[in-house]
Amino acid sequence: MELHSTSATSKNMQREVQEEEDRPSFTNHIKAQEPSIIPTEISTAGKFLRRLFTILFYLHLILIAIFVVFLTLYGLLISTSRNHHFQPLKFYPPLLTSTACSAIVAFIWQWVTGSSPSKAIKAAFWLSPLLTCAVGALLVSVGSAQSLAAGVVAVICALIQSLYACWVSPRFEYAIRILSVSTAFPPAKTTMLVLQSISTSILYSCFLVSSIGRATATRSSLNVLFHSGILLSMAWTMQVIKNILLVTVSRIKYMHFAWGTDIDTLKAFRDTLKHLMGSICIGSILVPILGVIRGSARGMKLVAGDTDEFLFSCANCYAGMASTLVMYGNRWGFVHVGAYDKGFVQASSDTWEMFRSAGLKELIDLDLTGSFCFLSGVAAGAICSLASGTWALAIHNSYATEVSIYAFFIGYFMCRIAMAWPQACVSSYYVAYAENPESVRFDSTIPVRLDELQRFQA
Repeated sequence: MELHSTSATSKNMQREVQEEEDRPSFTNHIKAQEPSIIPTEISTAGKFLRRLFTILFYLHLILIAIFVVFLTLYGLLISTSRNHHFQPLKFYPPLLTSTACSAIVAFIWQWVTGSSPSKAIKAAFWLSPLLTCAVGALLVSVGSAQSLAAGVVAVICALIQSLYACWVSPRFEYAIRILSVSTAFPPAKTTMLVLQSISTSILYSCFLVSSIGRATATRSSLNVLFHSGILLSMAWTMQVIKNILLVTVSRIKYMHFAWGTDIDTLKAFRDTLKHLMGSICIGSILVPILGVIRGSARGMKLVAGDTDEFLFSCANCYAGMASTLVMYGNRWGFVHVGAYDKGFVQASSDTWEMFRSAGLKELIDLDLTGSFCFLSGVAAGAICSLASGTWALAIHNSYATEVSIYAFFIGYFMCRIAMAWPQACVSSYYVAYAENPESVRFDSTIPVRLDELQRFQA
């Protein structure tokens, strides 16, 4: 018995050692870092949260798969009724076309961004309002109450986008420079990763499209709940796919900018899938939510101005809350998630504090990379919405609103996935610069911009 127990203990110890050896060497270069950014060991609570969110994500995929299969089968059963209104041959082709269209537009858009950042940035900021306005006109022309409401919202959004583009146009030159510098040498096999991510998104979108049609076919009182669940699942899953690509490229580019070393792309991708899914799932929820809060706070502060003391104080309070929250959930944190295997909240807090210490906080606040990627997604979504919505309007008017809205979301998320690698390059550049501004691997792009901001404030 003692021999057997000793043997079992030895095997367990060997297994634990093997697991430690299998983990990627995230901290190979930590000795050269400043003490403030040396990652601490992951706490028990942190490990628990990572595993919990990983389990929740995969459980959600299983549940949504069961839900889609159920809706599809139920829709097929009720569609056999003679007087049933749903016509799948008029609903599915436009929506499936939007999936193919979104993949093509997304791939072309990221290719243009890599080859000509100047054209890509100007196209995103000026085409996005025009295309969104065109989508609004299409929805208004449908004629129903729901389409009219959606069309008015689209037109208002187009007006806001156009005003924003005019407001930030003086920052285009620096945005083009920082994007050009950071994406000058993309990681090897980046195109393969983008194609793989887009292909996964196409399959997932096509899978969800079948349930969208069947949810429409049921005409149940729970239709709003069905559609909301499908859209939330799409949003979280697409964000996770995007951030897997973002974390992978961030790790590669960060190690290049910070240490001058290169990491095998496929190895970094496998490490991300194997060890970092928990942090990515958490970040994929926090970043969009906190981004909306911060954006709305900025808008409120701009609208309130300083004429009304009560509104000004409320806007300041909300902006202060948003600034505090963004410390614990921002896209810059994904760089340290990939490079040092940190938890997402810790990584976000560390990078934000590092920007503050290096005097880069204002520069980060004025950075247009996030807006550029967002408006690229909006433009791509609008193109898909116009293509599918016009087709649906021509063959079956009552399907045009749903098809246009779903096509927009598919195109938006697909383009955001394709644009993950340029965003990762810019994020890695900023984080690596904040850690060591004196490195010879950086040119004068950021120092010159900091001098310009100081002169403007003076």
